[in-house]
Amino acid sequence: MKAPVTLKDIAEHLQVSTATVSRSLSGDKRVTEATRLRVQQVAEALDYRPNVIARSLRTKRTGTILLVVRDIKNPFYLDVLAGVETAARQAGYSVLMCNCDNDRKLVSTYVEMLRDGRADGMVLMSGKLPKALREDCTLKHLPVVLALEAIENVSLPLVQIDNVAAAEAAVEHLISLGHRHIAHVCGPLQELMSQHRLIGYRKAMAAAGLDIPAGYEANGTFELISGEEAAIQLMNLPQPPTAIFFSNDEMALGANRTLKRLGYRVPEDVSLVGFDNLFWSEVCDPPLTTIHQPRTEVGQQAFALLHATLVGDKRAGQPLVLPTELRVRASTAAPKQMHKRENPS
Repeated sequence: MKAPVTLKDIAEHLQVSTATVSRSLSGDKRVTEATRLRVQQVAEALDYRPNVIARSLRTKRTGTILLVVRDIKNPFYLDVLAGVETAARQAGYSVLMCNCDNDRKLVSTYVEMLRDGRADGMVLMSGKLPKALREDCTLKHLPVVLALEAIENVSLPLVQIDNVAAAEAAVEHLISLGHRHIAHVCGPLQELMSQHRLIGYRKAMAAAGLDIPAGYEANGTFELISGEEAAIQLMNLPQPPTAIFFSNDEMALGANRTLKRLGYRVPEDVSLVGFDNLFWSEVCDPPLTTIHQPRTEVGQQAFALLHATLVGDKRAGQPLVLPTELRVRASTAAPKQMHKRENPS
């Protein structure tokens, strides 16, 4: 097997010092542009590959960041990963996607990786932290950025959307169609994101002078099965809703499937609105009206904030709010007389 090319090999080829080669490849401004280009051309010609381990020992950096998500099975996070990875690659970093599987304890494990120097920074999308970490002031001094999911009483750089305004827009759309019996399936209410979407639902209903009957606010978990269970619960009410706003698309998909099984028509009997605009929301039957989140841009901006933190840019502490958009599709329509169907169970 051919021995790997070293900095010394490149230096001997160009008859310069290894220090000049090292500075050229690291972008040191003390090296002229002409020298840097010559070194780069020879490095590529000789198929030079940097020794990552040696570089990390020298620089005290691993060149790796962590993207910690709540549920790796949810396709929502793939677009965020694409955004983080594109931005990170341009800055010379690689990305490790970590699944906390809705388990606060696993978040602690990934934070320990950061503390131990096994990663340079973290983009956190779990929406939750163990109590010990929330109260540990050292977390504030670690390079951690929150993406989309703010955490109560935790002050860290944040890329977010306006969940209240987005939820209001979803419910206002249903009201504009003529719906007056509108229910909401929440996400986990211990998390700020779910709380804010619930607030948006209530604000839109109050602004329209609409009551929220008992049982119209159903608890969900963001998982498909909780959407199925919520649909049964809501349609068993004395006055079933004619429209339901879900805190995410996955629960809306579960509800859509269950409503059809029970003999309801979407949107003729029940209109559905989701939140996220996942890739399948446009191809499900019927296509789902939903709130679009700029997931790829979220990933790019989250890494930009993290990189600013790593290089000591003071602007990293300023929260960034990205816009959302209501995507109207065939799952919503004006309310009609509900046709006869079997009892939900």
